[in-house]
Amino acid sequence: MMTNLFDQFMVPQMLGIQLLPMNLLVAPALTFTKSNRLKNNRFITIGHWMMKTITKHTMTPINKPGHKWAPILISLILLLLTMNVIGLLPYTFTPTTQLSMNTALALPMWLATVMLGLRTQTTATLAHLLPTGTPTPLIPALILIETVSLFIRPLALGVRLTANLTAGHLLLHLISTTTMSLTTLMPIIAPLPMTILLLLTILEIAVALIQAYVFTLLLSLYLQENT
Repeated sequence: MMTNLFDQFMVPQMLGIQLLPMNLLVAPALTFTKSNRLKNNRFITIGHWMMKTITKHTMTPINKPGHKWAPILISLILLLLTMNVIGLLPYTFTPTTQLSMNTALALPMWLATVMLGLRTQTTATLAHLLPTGTPTPLIPALILIETVSLFIRPLALGVRLTANLTAGHLLLHLISTTTMSLTTLMPIIAPLPMTILLLLTILEIAVALIQAYVFTLLLSLYLQENT
């Protein structure tokens, strides 16, 4: 039993080997399995359908020059989906519960969209710092506010993903500990927290999927502003 509530965020090891890299290799191994069949099996067909659907929903709002970013954004959402979902399995670790990890993913992508906008449409990108029709006395204050808002975007992306996943994991840990304790102390009411734990697990799976999509969708919106 864990002595600290936050021990679940430590990378598990077995025989001195970290289990996280091994777990991350499971999804690519299943996704890129080669087959000599004339028709793909159900798993590969569903995977291709999901990729097509995600690409369509992510790229539709973006202007045509931004469609070159499709492989990067789809790779990012698959990476986040893999790490978020695998982190729910026993003896695993969710890297996306670390703010440093999420910021390291968000900062280069956000900076690339800003640099793209400054290179291709400098005037339009700089115009976002000053809303149309702003009174002259408020111009310096609004430029400062919009600049801070622009630079805080990657931090907001990282904090949003970290907070949602961390809160869900902690809640699951608390409910599971309560369920285990009541199973031995008060077996009559043990099914109640067990049912709550099952519902929270389903909710956490949905949160893991949605947060990966939201992270990528917000980056695609930033890209749309700069293309």
